[in-house]
Amino acid sequence: MKINSPLEAYKYLPGTNCGECGEQTCMAFAAHLIDRSKDLTECTPILEDKFKKKYEELDALLAPEIREVEIGVGENVVKIGGDDVLYRHKLTFFNQNALAYDVWDTMDEKDLVERVKYIQDFKKFYVGNFLTVDMIAIRSTSDDPKKFAAAVKKVMETTDLPLVLCSFNPEVLRAGLEVAKDINPLLYAANKDNWKEIADLVLEYDVPVTLFAPDDLDLLKSMAKTFAEMGTEKLVLDPGTFPTGERLRKTFNNFIKVRRAGIEGDREIAYPIMAVPFTAWMAHDDPVSASYWETVVASVFTVKYGDIMILHSTEPYAMLPELHIRDTIYTDPRKPVTVDPGMYEVGEPTKDSPVLVTTNFALTYYTVESDISSNKIDCYLWAIDTEGIGVEAAVAGGQLTADKIKKGIEESGFDLKKDTSHNTIVLPGLAARLQGDVEDATGANVLIGPADSGRIPGWMEKNWPPEKK
Repeated sequence: MKINSPLEAYKYLPGTNCGECGEQTCMAFAAHLIDRSKDLTECTPILEDKFKKKYEELDALLAPEIREVEIGVGENVVKIGGDDVLYRHKLTFFNQNALAYDVWDTMDEKDLVERVKYIQDFKKFYVGNFLTVDMIAIRSTSDDPKKFAAAVKKVMETTDLPLVLCSFNPEVLRAGLEVAKDINPLLYAANKDNWKEIADLVLEYDVPVTLFAPDDLDLLKSMAKTFAEMGTEKLVLDPGTFPTGERLRKTFNNFIKVRRAGIEGDREIAYPIMAVPFTAWMAHDDPVSASYWETVVASVFTVKYGDIMILHSTEPYAMLPELHIRDTIYTDPRKPVTVDPGMYEVGEPTKDSPVLVTTNFALTYYTVESDISSNKIDCYLWAIDTEGIGVEAAVAGGQLTADKIKKGIEESGFDLKKDTSHNTIVLPGLAARLQGDVEDATGANVLIGPADSGRIPGWMEKNWPPEKK
């Protein structure tokens, strides 16, 4: 039975309040164990032999309901699963789902390399981070072990991304594993016909494997139980992904049933789930329709428990929605998305450039920064620490105040009188009521800018430079 309160975790800790974990008390450390912001091994006293039993018991009690599976090695290792809740708002989803885009072993070598490089290099800057792709899925369309091995080798020469090796032929998978055995690829897949041979491969090479039982949850659970009894829990479950009509609804329900059972304590089926939106290409002849429905299916199962996906379309209109919805769903609701507070230079500001104030809520900051930079406005942009809250709410809640703005100025080392020719701050329109307080606290002139950062260029034409007093 998993524990969910700091007090329950505290009972197993040494209780010395030694501070070696970085917290002042063991109770504070226990709270971090529950929200998984710290690891049990950071408590060095519990690693001593006299606490060995308590360590093992607590480690088991803290283990996530859904087992965590690692694919790949080194810096690019992908972790999937590891969740404790059905609904993100109850805690968070910890490991974002992995997106694997496909190549196949009958591709021309030049086309293969170009596609792998495109997948590897694809990225989109969004709210302070680059959205990227995680994995390459190599499909055996030739059913030829030698061709498959050659394709795996060429992909490995081109990228360090983790791999999914895709075939129902055990000999083809063995050929691929001989090449990729050192990088811990995921095998796809074991089914009711080949599971014995695939199990032998999994145990011999110690790699994770996907179990495939389309629309048969009893068989899926039976296979998972059998593989676990044989000695491996590096399992991913594929209950089948049907991309259209009534069977899509059935797929949706199957995903929910599998995840709910795992979260509610059925350890025999508590593994990461694979969705295969790629199947849209098998249901639609028109490439545009196939790509559209692939993205729809990927979006649905990003929301509902698809821990890893195999996809085909690499068009930006398909990839961007998939990456954006993943970023949204796997953002931790316990933590506002922030940028570091401080003074930022946009463009090449001089002493005559304006000093604009905003908050450190990432969406606010990057919206303002984008509106300024896209209009070629050189300025200083001050991100005040509002605990990741936007302007209007921060003013109302007291997170954006004159004292906070003054403190931000002092901590940045920026001197308005020396570093500018105008000693002027521009507040956002939604913070207009702070004007007098900021003038009193900082001794600077304060102008009120527009409420919408998209109107900053027009505001600048009318109000900048400020009149000298």
